[in-house]
Amino acid sequence: MLIGTLANVAAIAIGTLVGFALKRRLPERINSIVMQGLGLVTALIGLKMMITTQNALIVLVSMVVGGVLGELLRIEERLDRLGARVEARFGKERGTFAKAFVTSSLLYCVGPMAIVGALQDGLRGDYSILLTKSVMDAIASVAFASTLGIGVLFSTLPVAAYQGGITIGASMLEPYLTSSMVNEMTATGGLLILGIAMNLLQITKIRVGNLLPAILIAAIVSAIVL
Repeated sequence: MLIGTLANVAAIAIGTLVGFALKRRLPERINSIVMQGLGLVTALIGLKMMITTQNALIVLVSMVVGGVLGELLRIEERLDRLGARVEARFGKERGTFAKAFVTSSLLYCVGPMAIVGALQDGLRGDYSILLTKSVMDAIASVAFASTLGIGVLFSTLPVAAYQGGITIGASMLEPYLTSSMVNEMTATGGLLILGIAMNLLQITKIRVGNLLPAILIAAIVSAIVL
């Protein structure tokens, strides 16, 4: 238990250190094109996740209700403040640290591989999904750290708490989790991933953090409707 999450944390840390080491050696135009490529791939992942929905109305309701709840709780503002506090204590790269922390944390935590992989690890001791995710996150960490800085390293904290918490609590969730719930949570998470991609590509600014409750709402609504 937790082997998959520990491997994921280690992969992110190694990728971050490699990316940060390359940061000063890569010209700005290389950093820019890498970030654009990462944004496009992130959009592709989001789109693939979105098509798993069996009822788009559930996703719509989840996004609206989850977004309102997130705004009331000011989740993104709290994440930004957390990043700023960590930056003030440990970081020297003011301005990009919080963005690196928040963006990478959301990307690594939101998605079906984090949820399903952690569940598989907890229920069956099968951490193969999380190992695959670890490789993907390591590659993303190199790109993030080379462009946004060392703040990416601190995303290992929410990843460890999030995936580790799901793994530990998997046995209690098992009777309540259905394939329909996972599908709608995945599709909703895909929309959030697409939002992250749009932010990375600087198309617009979406407060993705405030939309995070939509994933939980999707599970609740799908359990009632489907």
